[in-house]
Amino acid sequence: MLLFISIYIIYTLADNYILDNRASFFLEQKIDLRDSFHLPLWLDVMYVHVFVACLATLSGAVNFSRGLAWHKRKFHRINGYVYAVSVLLVSLTSGYLAPYATGGKLVSVPFNLVNLFWPIMIIIAIVHARKGRLDKHQNWMIRSYLFCFTNMFIHLISIVLFKAGMDYTQSYTIGVYGSIVVNVTIAEIIIRYLRSNSLTS
Repeated sequence: MLLFISIYIIYTLADNYILDNRASFFLEQKIDLRDSFHLPLWLDVMYVHVFVACLATLSGAVNFSRGLAWHKRKFHRINGYVYAVSVLLVSLTSGYLAPYATGGKLVSVPFNLVNLFWPIMIIIAIVHARKGRLDKHQNWMIRSYLFCFTNMFIHLISIVLFKAGMDYTQSYTIGVYGSIVVNVTIAEIIIRYLRSNSLTS
């Protein structure tokens, strides 16, 4: 899992900071941008957004190590707060980017809902951890962590639909809604799998 995540992070950083550091293709697909759109500021916020998203993805993955959770509890706790702060920054920067999202309000609404509920999931996970309910803590962290891959699923879904001949705006809109469904579904499958394993062991 760490190998896959490392490759994903390296690709994401290279794509956004080197290969297409001006987000040329993405911006070409945007229509009817607001008058308040300011490219240099948008790019700066996007760079911060990408960096903290990658940091959240990495720190979250590291904290799923049972060895660290049980034997390096102080590191696990500190790294958990790194993850929480990173997610908060992802949500804040996404809040700025959402109004300029491809697809307009139809897309900005689900983005903003994710920006609201993602930090709430982490707060719930922290409360469970502090009260010693470690299984529930883990379950909420799984639900939270899957949202680190929202962008990946958006682009996977939208690229498939776009290549199949669908308009890019429509394919991206479906990708946004589809990614949320995929995130929630995969998280619940993992939680049920872990629960069934603990019952049979």
